[in-house]
Amino acid sequence: MSPIQTVSLSLFRFDSVIDRLWALTQMGAARFALPQTPGIGFWKLCGSGSGEGFTPVPNTAVYAILATWPDRETAEAQTREGAVWSRYRAKACEDWTVLLATTSARGKWSGQAPFEVDTPSAPGPLAALTRATVRPSRALQFWKHEPAISDMIGRDPNVLFKIGIGEVPLMQQVTFSIWPDTQSMAAFARRGGPHAEAIRAVREGGLFAEELYARFSVLGDHGTWEGRRPLSTATETRSDMKETA
Repeated sequence: MSPIQTVSLSLFRFDSVIDRLWALTQMGAARFALPQTPGIGFWKLCGSGSGEGFTPVPNTAVYAILATWPDRETAEAQTREGAVWSRYRAKACEDWTVLLATTSARGKWSGQAPFEVDTPSAPGPLAALTRATVRPSRALQFWKHEPAISDMIGRDPNVLFKIGIGEVPLMQQVTFSIWPDTQSMAAFARRGGPHAEAIRAVREGGLFAEELYARFSVLGDHGTWEGRRPLSTATETRSDMKETA
């Protein structure tokens, strides 16, 4: 069986002001070290937002590293023991990494198509990532609609995890969410009301200079976030279903 590209998203939370300032400096300094990481492909350093998805208000406590790897073994090794990840972990008060396999992707990120689609959808948790570069001339129009989208993601009872990250505040934004199964994600996507109207306005308004949409099967994770493993809810749900059956 040929190796399957693995995508990692690592989140780090920093408590003290000094550690947060250190993390901010790494948005520049780590760019020189990351390309030297064995096996790394596409990578991005991101800050985070304070809301449930795209948000104009930064969260200075949370930073992220997204990367692609040739296989899961390399992804596991480097996100646990790689030099950059180890430095972040030494300063962070908490960190969590989720490993993913791409099931669908369309669009580009910084002019590239970074995610290799060679994995069929499978039962269990799946993740969705939306990344966009907002046109400067349309930024005000975009942020007029965005709160309705983020609010609905945050209030959906089925979503297991959600976060908004980004490379450049206001202009380059990413939403990442994890769902227990395809049905719950599809139900959210079909929902009407202000959320659907806001999405339609964004998609039809030509607000983005560049877009990427991707879905992933969740392979595994390590670490904790907000004192727990975000995927534990999905694991417990599957266990309950097996016991009931």
